[in-house]
Amino acid sequence: MPRGGRTRSRRLSGAAEDAARLSELLAGAGRVVTLTGAGISTDSGVPDFRGPKGLWTMDPSAERLTHWPSYRDEPEVRHRSWLWRVRNHVLDAVPNAAHRALARLVEEGRLSALATQNVDGLHVAAGTPVSRVHELHGSLREVLCPACGWSAPMLWAVERVTAGDVDPRCPECNGITKAGTVFFGETMPQDPLRRSSMAAIDADLFLAIGTSLTVQPAAGLPELAVKHGARLVIVNAEPTPLDHLATLIVRTPIGEVLPVAVDDVLS
Repeated sequence: MPRGGRTRSRRLSGAAEDAARLSELLAGAGRVVTLTGAGISTDSGVPDFRGPKGLWTMDPSAERLTHWPSYRDEPEVRHRSWLWRVRNHVLDAVPNAAHRALARLVEEGRLSALATQNVDGLHVAAGTPVSRVHELHGSLREVLCPACGWSAPMLWAVERVTAGDVDPRCPECNGITKAGTVFFGETMPQDPLRRSSMAAIDADLFLAIGTSLTVQPAAGLPELAVKHGARLVIVNAEPTPLDHLATLIVRTPIGEVLPVAVDDVLS
């Protein structure tokens, strides 16, 4: 058999084993809570940030576009930020099999809360009710004015920038507008974090999927769950600082293991 064939066979065997172990844990759990990061959306064409080919890994200067003091004070940073948001096509992304698998778990009453560090809105688009999705870092599908609180769908800003206005101002107070995401240097919205923390405390199984578990306070949710007796599963391509707490660590690609495990549990 060709060498490539042997490699592929071993990888599929590993994926099947990982899916079986995850399925067993899901089947035995009564209160499942999930934290998702950028890794769950890469199959939808949404780039991650810190992975080997992540946005900030390939272009470290791009991180400055989400640094609030720089964005607030430097028109050039705002210009670059708006142009990037229009050109990166995140708003065109559609949910993938992993997003749909988690939505199925919610629908079947197996998943009680879904906290996410992602801002792409794909969990809701996949069918998970808004009431179950806790967007810790806000949403890219909204534009807002920090000065007066005005907000609108992101399409408003896209149309303005596409027409040549690279620094669209608030129509109510002429203030600076920004994406409805949490920038570095801004305070996270407290309600999603509070609800996520309460769910983590009550969980008996916590799934950390596609997250590096390096950004606080979201990275503290798995530790909180474990502290209160939950088992922890980490599904991520790279090692995380919390691997030592995990009952199960899965390195198999999310899109290969999660839908299979969910199908097994719900069949």
